[in-house]
Amino acid sequence: MKTHPGSWRGLAALLLLAIVASVRSGFAAPTLPALAADLSQLTVSGISSGGYMAVQFQVAHSRLVRGAGVIAGGPYDCAAGSVWRALTRCMSPSWWAPLPPVGELRAGAEAHARGGRIDPLDHLRDDRVWLLSGGQDDKVTSAVVERLAAFYGEWLPPAAIRFVRVPEAAHAMISVADPQAASCGSTASPFINRCGDLDPAGEMLGHMLGPLQPPAADPRGEMLAFDQRPFAADPAIDSGLADEAYLYVPAACRESPCRVHVAFHGCRQSAAQIGRRFVDGAGYNRWAESNRLLIVYPQTAPRHGLAPGSRRWISNPFACWDWWGYTGSDYPTRDGLQIRAVRAMLERLAAPRQPE
Repeated sequence: MKTHPGSWRGLAALLLLAIVASVRSGFAAPTLPALAADLSQLTVSGISSGGYMAVQFQVAHSRLVRGAGVIAGGPYDCAAGSVWRALTRCMSPSWWAPLPPVGELRAGAEAHARGGRIDPLDHLRDDRVWLLSGGQDDKVTSAVVERLAAFYGEWLPPAAIRFVRVPEAAHAMISVADPQAASCGSTASPFINRCGDLDPAGEMLGHMLGPLQPPAADPRGEMLAFDQRPFAADPAIDSGLADEAYLYVPAACRESPCRVHVAFHGCRQSAAQIGRRFVDGAGYNRWAESNRLLIVYPQTAPRHGLAPGSRRWISNPFACWDWWGYTGSDYPTRDGLQIRAVRAMLERLAAPRQPE
C-alpha cells in the first residue's frame, strides 16, 4: 500500500507536537501551595484586558469578591461575544460604533444571572470599586471607563465608586515601584509608566480594604512560580493560559492566614512577553508585605493558530485576557475557562496547610 507524502508530513508534525508537549511537561513549575488563605475579603484588579477580566471575575463571583480596581477597562460583557465590538465600541467608541447603553449592559448581566451563569447581581451592592482613566489613552478611552462607572452605579452607592482621572496618562499600568518605569505618556512595552507619585496599587487596595499600613520599602517575601495547568479545565493552552503563573507570599503569610488579591496583567504584559516586569513592578508587592496580602498573578500566553498539545485554533497574539470570547461563549460567566481556572487557584490557596 502506498502512503501519500503529505500523510507522512502530517504524522511527523503530530509526532513533533507530542514530543514538544512531553518535554514541556517534564519541566513543570512547583504546585501552588495551600496556605489556608482568607477569601472573605477577596479583591481583584487589572489593566486593559486585565481590567475587563477583573470586572468579569467580580460580577461572575460577586458572592465572593469584595471589590475591584480597574485601569483602562470597561463594563461587564461589553463585547457580547464579538471581537469587532470589543475593538470598536468597547475600546474607542464612535458615532458609528457607540458604547452600549447602561440599560442594555444591565439587561445582559441580569440575563446571565437569571440563567444561573453568574451570581445574583445584588451581591455587588456591598462592593467597592476604584477606577482610573488616562487622558492620553487612545486604546481604551475615558468614555469606556465612564460607562463602567455608570454600570457599577446601578448597584453601588456613589461613595463606593472612586474614579481617578489622570490627564497626562497613556494606556499603561501606573506604578511607583518599577525603577525602570517609562514616562506618564509613554505607550511602549512593557506598558508600565510613572505619573509623579500616583500609586494606583496602594490607592485601590486602600479604597477596597480600608486603611492600610505603609508599604514596605523592600518587600522580602517570596515570588513563587507555580504550575497553572492543573487548574485549567481544558489544556491550559486552550484556555489561553500559560503553563506558569506567580504568587507573592509575604513572610507572615507562611505562618498564618492572609487575605488575597488577584492582579490581572494587560495585553502584551504576560511573562512570556516581558518576563517578571509586571509581577515585580506593578506596585502590589510592597503593600502586600506590610498588610498580609497574598497576590496572585495569573498568566495568559500569546498564541495565534495551533499550538503544541492543542487541537484548537486560537487567535490571541498579544496574550490578552478573554473578554470577547476566544475561549468560548461562556467566557464572562462562572463557566468561562479562565474564570474557572482562577477560581480553582483560589480554592487551592484557601485549602488547609499541608504538614511540612
